[in-house]
Amino acid sequence: MTPQTILTTIDEQGLATLTMNRPEIHNAFDDALIKLMTAELHRLEGDPDVRAIILVANGKSFSAGADLAWMRRMADYSHEENLSDALSLAELMQTLYQLKKPTIARVQGAAYGGGVGLVACCDMVIASENSVFCLSEVKLGLIPAVISPYVVAAMGSRATRRYFQSAEVFSAAEAYRWGLVHEVVAAEELGAAVESLASKLLRNGPIAMAAAKELVARVAAENIDATLINDTAKRIAAIRASAEGKEGLSSFLEKRSPAWVKG
Repeated sequence: MTPQTILTTIDEQGLATLTMNRPEIHNAFDDALIKLMTAELHRLEGDPDVRAIILVANGKSFSAGADLAWMRRMADYSHEENLSDALSLAELMQTLYQLKKPTIARVQGAAYGGGVGLVACCDMVIASENSVFCLSEVKLGLIPAVISPYVVAAMGSRATRRYFQSAEVFSAAEAYRWGLVHEVVAAEELGAAVESLASKLLRNGPIAMAAAKELVARVAAENIDATLINDTAKRIAAIRASAEGKEGLSSFLEKRSPAWVKG
């Protein structure tokens, strides 16, 4: 029986764990895995019981990027087939990046190529101190095209100009320095660190977190002008008047937990 390439669990608090399960090839992905992950992310986004999603990987590596067998097949693709293939990967990255629920990447071992893209698309990233990263595409005469919007947004143009061209392997400490990773912990502390962060998310308003995520996307590339200021004012006014906003304020004033906090 062929093992499942992705695994999903949802605990009683609404934390979903999406696990890449190809440890024998360092969780490299192919067209089949890309489609499965994209569909599963959409399913989790639409599940009202899911509060946050943790992206993890089985085995010693997070993800080695593209599967070699898939790359061999791509070498014989026509331009049209290559474009369709690239758009599927682009859809996965965009889906993960724009998901309306908070996402955390738990990174151990190696994250190469598209694996770095998955990391960059998550809202929060905690990595073990022994994890390493590499944007290795130019070694194959390729470029990290479809992941580039997210990696550049995470690391900035100065760092990506270096690592896109040098294909150097860089450490978790370096990934932290450039903003790709938010926190670096000892390998044995990785699970606990992710659980601690996830528990903080569960105490926040789910609608408010989705709105805050959308807010970042709206203001990140905009000039601070009258249009943007008016837009941000409309956003806070709308959420203050929402049921969740009213419950959050009431619970604070009444010194009780808001309705969305379980237990």
